[in-house]
Amino acid sequence: MTGMSDFALDILLRQKDGAAKEKGIITRVQMGKKLKQSQPAVFSMCLLCVFLRVARFCVLYAFCCFLPSRSPAMGNLIKVLGKDLENCPHFFLDFENAQPTEAETAVWNQVSAVLEEAHGILAELQSYNGAGQEIREAIQNPGDLALQEKAWNAVCPLVAKLKRFYEFSLRLENALRSLLEALTSPPYAPMQHLEREQALAKQFAEILHFTLSFDELKMTNPAIQNDFSYYRRTISRNRLNNQQLEAENEVNNEMANRMSLFYAEATPMLKTLSNATTKFVSENKTLPIEDTTDCLSTMACVCRVMLETPEYRCRFTNTDTMLFCMRVMVGVIILYDHVHPVGAFAKTSKIDMKGCIKVLKEQPSNSVEGLLNALRYTTRHLNDDSTSKQIRALLQ
Repeated sequence: MTGMSDFALDILLRQKDGAAKEKGIITRVQMGKKLKQSQPAVFSMCLLCVFLRVARFCVLYAFCCFLPSRSPAMGNLIKVLGKDLENCPHFFLDFENAQPTEAETAVWNQVSAVLEEAHGILAELQSYNGAGQEIREAIQNPGDLALQEKAWNAVCPLVAKLKRFYEFSLRLENALRSLLEALTSPPYAPMQHLEREQALAKQFAEILHFTLSFDELKMTNPAIQNDFSYYRRTISRNRLNNQQLEAENEVNNEMANRMSLFYAEATPMLKTLSNATTKFVSENKTLPIEDTTDCLSTMACVCRVMLETPEYRCRFTNTDTMLFCMRVMVGVIILYDHVHPVGAFAKTSKIDMKGCIKVLKEQPSNSVEGLLNALRYTTRHLNDDSTSKQIRALLQ
């Protein structure tokens, strides 16, 4: 006991010695005499504290050294022991291989039926060339009926395609609503939902990825609005002349008005999701708005951490997953900014905007410029007074 007491005494005295010498209050010998007169329990408590601190460090070090980097045990241990180091969830969201559990299956099947069409929609939009040449010839030669008919025949199938895109946005809106209901329902918190129900989180991410991809293609293709404008002008002119065209039966006036509003938006799919999320919050008055915004902010944080952390990035087997992850991060930021009362850029925001922007800027500019532009031009609160100068400078 004496040896152990001397060891504890030495530790304590090392901490006190410097201050004691400077202040002249007590010498090392005097301190030793006083402490040795204390009860042995004091030394036992000191030793216990030292032992627990050393043991905690040794356990963490051993796990870091000897467990595989992908081991769930290691991730959980670090998350528990380091939970106070950063107020951000650290878990790997498997965007490549997540499979639905039995509890997820019903919603997963419903959303999957919609997402199956997404790749085809993007492929059609990417190959959309428009009828610009035919329309110009028809406008320049208004008296040439052959050119008028040629332009009309070129535009009609394109408008039918635009109608399919619009109708798909409505189905996507319903799919998003189903996912929000599943990922925000009690008794679990949004972070628990995302970690437990990774297949649904993956589908949510796929919707956001599709949305940003669709809007990027739409913004760079002015032929879409030009074709639809010509179609509407031709319909109106023929109505004045009491002529009914077959194409009008497929896209009637009411449908044409809704499509016109949809394609007038710079980012129509993102606007659809934003409105759907806002509507979901307003209709579910018993559900706190924080549950929805926390779901979005948690998703943004998880994506940022996965992009920043080499141990997570090395688990991506597909080279496109990095871009997928960045698109999802930007998508949830924009949704959060539209839904949350003060937005994503305020100091009180639960999204680390500086960190997210820096992650994007570390990538090749040609792959992220569209995403940075989405943050610059499609968010709602970037130019608010509450946005810091540093964040604005990062996005310049």
